[in-house]
Amino acid sequence: MSFFKKIKEADKNLTFLTYDYYHLGSTARWNSILKPIFFKIDPETVHHLVVKLLKIFKPLFRLNYYKYHFLYKGKPDTRLEKEVFGIKFPNPVGLAAGFDKNAEIFQQMSDHGFGFIEIGTVTPKPQEGNPKKRIFRLTDDNALINRLGFNNDGVEKVVKRLKKNINVIIGGNIGKNKNTPNEKAVDDYMECFDKLYDHVDYFTVNVSSPNTPNLRDLQNIEGLKSILIPLIEENKKRINKPILLKISPDLADSDIISIVDLVMDLKVDGIISTNTTIKRDKLKSKTSLKNEKGGLSGSPLTKRSTDVIRLIHKHSKGKVPIVGVGGIMSPEDALEKLNAGASLIQVYTGFIYNGPSFIYNINKEIIKSLN
Repeated sequence: MSFFKKIKEADKNLTFLTYDYYHLGSTARWNSILKPIFFKIDPETVHHLVVKLLKIFKPLFRLNYYKYHFLYKGKPDTRLEKEVFGIKFPNPVGLAAGFDKNAEIFQQMSDHGFGFIEIGTVTPKPQEGNPKKRIFRLTDDNALINRLGFNNDGVEKVVKRLKKNINVIIGGNIGKNKNTPNEKAVDDYMECFDKLYDHVDYFTVNVSSPNTPNLRDLQNIEGLKSILIPLIEENKKRINKPILLKISPDLADSDIISIVDLVMDLKVDGIISTNTTIKRDKLKSKTSLKNEKGGLSGSPLTKRSTDVIRLIHKHSKGKVPIVGVGGIMSPEDALEKLNAGASLIQVYTGFIYNGPSFIYNINKEIIKSLN
C-alpha cells in the first residue's frame, strides 16, 4: 500500500497511523544501529549522554511532535484520552520515575509521545546516591538491575526547572534522604510535598524502593499511616491534588490487601503497581550479573506486576485507580495490564530496550484494541 493510500485508509478507519513508515524505520535503526552501540557502553553513562543530547536538541523534538502523537485531521486522537483522579491525560502511557529524576527533559519526553511524566524520586536535600557502578543490563533476560539510591539534585533545583513547564502533566515522586531515620521520614515527605505542590499535577509516595536502607520498612500499616495521614491532612488545606502510593511487588498478597484497605480507608487517590523487585527467580543471565544487589526491572517482573494489579482491582472492586508499571516490554504487555485493571501505565526498562518508537507502538495497539 502506498504512503498516501495508507493515510487515506487511516482516515477512513479513524486511526492515526500517518507516521507508521517513520516508526518502522525508527525501530529498525534502533535495533540494528543505535541499540548495539549504546548497549556496549555503561548504562548510566549512556543515560547521562542521552539527557545531554535531549537538552541540546530540544527544539528538534518540538518539530518531531507530530511523529510521536496520533492525530486525526491535525488534532490529537481523543480516544486515547483518559480521565483518572480528576486529571485528563492525553494518552494513558507515562514515563516512570527514575528516567527524568531531576526534571531536566520532561518537555522532550512529552514531545516523544508520553501522556505524562513522573519526575524523581526527589528528596529534600541533594544526594549522590549509592556508589557506582550501580546499573546493570541483563540482556539475556531483557532486564535491568539498579541500585541508584535516590540520587537527585534536591527539591529546590527540581522546582526551578519545573517552573518552566507549560502544559506537560507532571507527577512528583517523593522520598526521604538516606540519612533521615524512618521515625523522621514524614518530615522529608512533607517538605517535598510542600515545595513541589504548585508545580506538579499529582504526587507519588515512594516507600518501596529497595535501594535506600530500611525504606521498605515503611510499607507496614503504621509506617504508611505515619506518612500518608499528615500528607492527606495538608492536602485538604489546599486544592487537594491526587496522592498515589507506590508499592513493592515483593509484598505478600495478604499485605497488599491490607494496604488496599488502608488506601480506601484514608481515601488515597490511587496505587502505582509496582516498583522493582529484589527477587531473582528463573533468570538466564550469568551469576555475576543476577547476583548484583538492587531492584530488578523488565521482563522478569511482567507477570508479578500484572498479578498485583489484578489483585488490587479485584479486592477494591475497581474503586482504587491503578497505574500499572513493571515489565512492560511490548504493546501486548501494556494491554494486559490495562485489561487487568490499570487505568494508566508507565514504562522505563521497556523504553530502553525497544527504543524511541515504543510509546507510539503501544498507543497504536491501544487504538486498535478499541476498534
